[in-house]
Amino acid sequence: MGRSGLYKTDVKHARELLLAQGKHPSVDAVRIALGNTGSKTTIHKYLRELQEEEGVDPKSSISEVLQDLVERLAGQLQAEANEKLEAATAKHQEQVRGQAELIATLRAEVTAVNERLAQAIHALEQEQGAHASTREAFQDLTVKHRAAEQRIVGLEERVYENEQHRQSLEQKHEHARQSLEHYRSSVKEQREQDQRRHEQQVQQMQAEMRQLQQSMVVRQEEVTRLNQEGVRLVADLSHTRKSLHDEQANSRQLSQRLEALQEADQRARVLEVQLAEKTVLSDRLTEQLATATAQAEAFSRQVRELELSLATTQARMEAQQALNEELRSYLKQQNRTEKDEGK
Repeated sequence: MGRSGLYKTDVKHARELLLAQGKHPSVDAVRIALGNTGSKTTIHKYLRELQEEEGVDPKSSISEVLQDLVERLAGQLQAEANEKLEAATAKHQEQVRGQAELIATLRAEVTAVNERLAQAIHALEQEQGAHASTREAFQDLTVKHRAAEQRIVGLEERVYENEQHRQSLEQKHEHARQSLEHYRSSVKEQREQDQRRHEQQVQQMQAEMRQLQQSMVVRQEEVTRLNQEGVRLVADLSHTRKSLHDEQANSRQLSQRLEALQEADQRARVLEVQLAEKTVLSDRLTEQLATATAQAEAFSRQVRELELSLATTQARMEAQQALNEELRSYLKQQNRTEKDEGK
């Protein structure tokens, strides 16, 4: 709203001030110089009067109005363009910062995924090495177990043969003892018969005694031989019993070894179960490795898409800046043309 009491001298003073500053004295410029007061119609009227007084063609006021309108439109367009440019620049910078942070985050995640992938590969290699060692140990235990079984079979055969030999020696010893008992019984009976016949057949007995003495010598030698045979059989029996005791001790040791082998077999079975579990774990690690690889590929695709979006945004910004430069050049050219025409 214009102020009351606006005089022509005020408009003239403002117009001269603008001309002294090298500015075009448009209606808006004069009104601004007057402190944004006064009616634009009144200011325009006073400006026309001043131009008529100075001998300026009134028709030129239309071009001045148009020039003023163009200047205001250009200023408004420039301000809007600057605001849009600043908003687009701020938005672009914000997008660039967000995309840079996202790229840094994705790169960190890709690095972490690569580290987990390397750890998984290292763990898989260790599991494969442990699997191979366990398999070799199991094969060695299997070979030792089979060799021990064969040795146990051989020892059992030897024990059986020694038992048969011992039984044979016991039978021989029993036969020798029975023969000795039978011989002693027969000698005793013979002596009793000789004693009953002693009185009746003294002479015959003497002759028979000589014969008996001779036969007794022979039989004594036979008894001595049988006693020696019995002593030898007893020694053989003792030796056989000692051998049997040794074989039994060896059998106990073999039983202990067999128990140890059975425990080793159980440990081998436990190792087989652990090997199966490690195989399952290896499969899980392989699946995790595939998942991590897929995630890394997805992250790489996202990075490429963000880079493409960034390049597109930069191209748009460059196009907008070029358009703004063209608009500025056009406005400057228009201003120069209007000034040349005014001159």
